[in-house]
Amino acid sequence: MSKDLIIVESPAKVKTIKKFLGNKYAVHASVGHIRDLPSKELGVDENNSFEPHYEVIKGKEKIVQELRRAASGAENVYLAPDPDREGEAIAWHIAELIKDKNKHFKRIQFNEITAKAVKEALEHPREINQNLFHAQQARRVLDRLVGYKISPILWKKVKRGISAGRVQSVALRIIVERERERLAFVPEEYWNISAELLAATPPPVMFALSKYKNKKAVISSGEEADALEAHIKGKPFIIEKVEEKERERQPQPPYITSTLQQSANQRLGYPAKRTMNIAQKLYEGVDLGERGITALITYMRTDSVRISDEARKSAETFIIDTFGAEYYPKKARYFKGKNSAQDAHEAVRPVDVNITPEELKGQVSPEQYQLYKLIWSRFVASQMAAARFHDTNVTVKCNETEWKAKGERLLFPGFLKVNPQKEDAGVLPPLKEGDELKLQSLKKEQKFTQPPARYSEASLVRELEEKGIGRPSTYASIISTLMDREYVYQDEKHFVPTELGYIICDKLTGHFSQLMDIEFTAKMENSLDQVAEGETDWVQLLQNFNADFVPALALAARDMESVKGGVNTDVPCPQCGKPTMIKFGKAGSFLACSGYPDCSFTSNFIKDEQGNIQIQEREKPQLEVVGKCPDCGHDLVIKKARTGSRFIACSNYPNCKHAEPFSTGVKCPNCEKGMIVEKSSKKGKLFYACDQYPNCDLALWDYPVPERCPLCDNPILVKKQSKAKGLVISCPNKSCRYSRSVEE
Repeated sequence: MSKDLIIVESPAKVKTIKKFLGNKYAVHASVGHIRDLPSKELGVDENNSFEPHYEVIKGKEKIVQELRRAASGAENVYLAPDPDREGEAIAWHIAELIKDKNKHFKRIQFNEITAKAVKEALEHPREINQNLFHAQQARRVLDRLVGYKISPILWKKVKRGISAGRVQSVALRIIVERERERLAFVPEEYWNISAELLAATPPPVMFALSKYKNKKAVISSGEEADALEAHIKGKPFIIEKVEEKERERQPQPPYITSTLQQSANQRLGYPAKRTMNIAQKLYEGVDLGERGITALITYMRTDSVRISDEARKSAETFIIDTFGAEYYPKKARYFKGKNSAQDAHEAVRPVDVNITPEELKGQVSPEQYQLYKLIWSRFVASQMAAARFHDTNVTVKCNETEWKAKGERLLFPGFLKVNPQKEDAGVLPPLKEGDELKLQSLKKEQKFTQPPARYSEASLVRELEEKGIGRPSTYASIISTLMDREYVYQDEKHFVPTELGYIICDKLTGHFSQLMDIEFTAKMENSLDQVAEGETDWVQLLQNFNADFVPALALAARDMESVKGGVNTDVPCPQCGKPTMIKFGKAGSFLACSGYPDCSFTSNFIKDEQGNIQIQEREKPQLEVVGKCPDCGHDLVIKKARTGSRFIACSNYPNCKHAEPFSTGVKCPNCEKGMIVEKSSKKGKLFYACDQYPNCDLALWDYPVPERCPLCDNPILVKKQSKAKGLVISCPNKSCRYSRSVEE
């Protein structure tokens, strides 16, 4: 009897779903997208309603064959990729590829991978949502048009291998403009004045100056600070007003994608990409020993703060049972999201609130534990009662000056019981109106106004979201692309544009003003949302975009000034005195003399806080000596190839050109003749292979260890980095699960 077939995106989901569906269903994975636009051509027919020409992604041919084979033997096919536009597109492409094998296919989706959610989805299948698919297709075609048509212009005018992107370029502009604000910033002096005052009951309290001569206190110099001190010297400090009131602090809503990325960056130091990778594993399911493979959180790509009634009820029961009835609010909490939020699925929350973070310690990796704890705590806190505080605000006067202090006392922790936050103020001693306070000391602190802060990952994500640029699910890839293209780098976890980043931003802003306009990009996101809702035709959207884009391309190709020869600077060459130029090479930007080839001076450079270029001397690397050259007797040293692998060469190069592979010292177990040496692919991926190649084809991705596997008797083990255990020694045989930490 034929089984029904469920097709999901991830192999990890296959294990989780099979666990509670049993043998009634066959479950297969597409392993992400299976079709896309071609990599070596535009793949979009602009003269025929922007018809895309899709092809099977290289390397996915066997997966497609397996899906087609499975579909041909199934009674019904349920397409179950992720519940978003990308997932809808994956479902559509799978349907296109299997429809000649099986026409009985339906779309199902679930926000969490639990038995109940999957079974309910199977009971309520639907047709593929063409509007959602068209919205994804419109975005893909838009991004292809921008990237495929602008990038060649940049290759010709700036540097090969770089790219432009519809959203990434606007994100770059935001970073560049912030940096230019910082460079143009002129600091202004100001002084903070505070008085340490003692009442009848200690301890003394620090009061901040708020008014001077009935105006907001602005002390701009040391002289003004001294004059203020003289003005109050010997004068009494009298309490004018004591205000006491209770205040409630409400919990924040559960996480959405962007706020999760921000919190993980601020509290855990995780980049957005790392956060999303960890969350993906928590969503798809992790092995919890006796519990088996268990999905721990709901779908993590969402901009909705909504939660299901069932989740709300579970939270209520957990809170009352764990903390007491007073910790649950009088009315259940409902949070309102932004008008632009896609409300198709819930906020990011734990699948089962009863699985506490402490239960998972030791069963999941440290980073999975930390992120789950963040999600769990935020969700539980969002459903708890408000925290209550007793606030005290005190105003003191002294000879035409006014001073203020604030105290805070926690009356009831409420949601802070599960999600503690930094305290704002301490408790003040008893203070009464009319009392005189004694001046213990006057603190005068010189300060200077600071330029606007550079963007961190958290603040950049917040800025993109607030301005409506891109979607939270794309932020991680946007940031990765900016870093990979070397348009920006991070200094103390904050983004700084490179010289290449400045150039790209200026070229695109000058020639594609609409594309680089923040408001236009936000409106485009709204238009794509309208396509998803069936309110806008996707072809019409692209036609409207191309009406301005095509003429701008022609003008840019003609008028964009080339900087391939370099960008002039006012820094003289230290060797010949001619001006230097900033050039863009494979390893990044560098300074070079404009007098080349007569002068071959090159150097790294840095910019100071004012943006001035400073030559940076290159440090010669200290090379490890490993022996004597058999050809000339000089030292043999370890060097690195451009692709990243190590090799051994004579230190007398170029006079002596002796070189040999870097040997791991491990004899090849395959041919027993050669040694295993370090190599690297053209793309820089390290691997280890026998030096007798092509006579011996042994190859390993990880560093070899000359030990036999105690489980399967494999003649060699490997040393590798494990996220859960750190550095481990394991068996390279995929069917063997032997592994031990290096410390063992």
